[in-house]
Amino acid sequence: MSLNCGIVGLPNVGKSTIFSALSASPAEAANYPFCTINPNIGIVNVNDLRLDALTEIFHPQRTIPASVEFVDIAGLVKGASKGEGLGNQFLSHIRETGVIAQVVRCFDDPDIIHVANTIDPASDMEIINIELALADLDTLAKRRERVERSLKAQAKPEQKLAEIALSALRKIEPSLENGKAARSADLTDDEKAAVYDCRFITMKPQLYVCNVDEEGMRSFSSGAANAYIQTVMKRAEEEGSETVVICGKFEAELAGIDDPEEKQAFLEELGLKESGLSALTHAAYRLLGLRTFFTAGTDECRAWTIHAGDTAPKAAGVIHSDFEKGFIKAEVYSYEDIARYRSEAKIKEAGKYRVEGKEYVVRDGDVVFFKFNV
Repeated sequence: MSLNCGIVGLPNVGKSTIFSALSASPAEAANYPFCTINPNIGIVNVNDLRLDALTEIFHPQRTIPASVEFVDIAGLVKGASKGEGLGNQFLSHIRETGVIAQVVRCFDDPDIIHVANTIDPASDMEIINIELALADLDTLAKRRERVERSLKAQAKPEQKLAEIALSALRKIEPSLENGKAARSADLTDDEKAAVYDCRFITMKPQLYVCNVDEEGMRSFSSGAANAYIQTVMKRAEEEGSETVVICGKFEAELAGIDDPEEKQAFLEELGLKESGLSALTHAAYRLLGLRTFFTAGTDECRAWTIHAGDTAPKAAGVIHSDFEKGFIKAEVYSYEDIARYRSEAKIKEAGKYRVEGKEYVVRDGDVVFFKFNV
């Protein structure tokens, strides 16, 4: 399972710079609007210290981390939902992503053009969120027409489904009309399922990425967020979302360092414990309710991504569909136990090695060996 994260924002807020730094994939970046036309896509390995520790313990032939797909989507502008700035094309790209990372410029630099000629994070976020909501309103209107026709033409079972969908649309519409996200509507599980195929952009989880300069990054890491960051954090908190603070320029320099010790020293220079990549991917994981389990041995140590609440057979299916079909049992221990005891033999001696069945819910950090028969 690969996490898919779309990077959006106004033109010239640093999306392409951050994308290039995070993915080590060159994305065109220039000091003018609509530099990015087609979305840039980069597959990024997820940094996980637990996987590093497992590699030290087992000395496998290969180590495979989980991955994240980042999509750098061209800058949106006011009127994008009506086609301004190739908006319709760009909005269709956003619909394909699992989570949205909205980049907001939080630094002053007269040499870098701002599309509105002023640095105002609150206004920038409002423009993007309203355009996404307006795009969803258009989708909602088209879906409502189809639903209303179904109520007249379909048999009783189909009419019942149409009634559920119409109820959901009626709850979502006021939110969108007020520039708020569809996800803010109080929907039942049945209502969510009924409008799932609408693929509302604002139904997707969204986090905010503050792009700061090095001075802003140093201040933030020392506990003193500048006024721009505070504005973004307040908006995110109101929406029940998260804020990640990244210095695009710093991340670009960090991406060019291969030596781990030198990279760590570079991070410490700004008072950081992890890179912007790690902070962003971990925040996205939390928003999507994702978890990581591991398989470990002398052949391979590997991180696998599942959803919170997935049972052992479901997790086995992430590795191979045959594992889920022929699931027999799962042999499990926690990452904390292998980190403590340093070998599976000692984990067994301590009584920490477990055998779990089909109902077991896999936990974040579990190390699992599946038994199956096909």
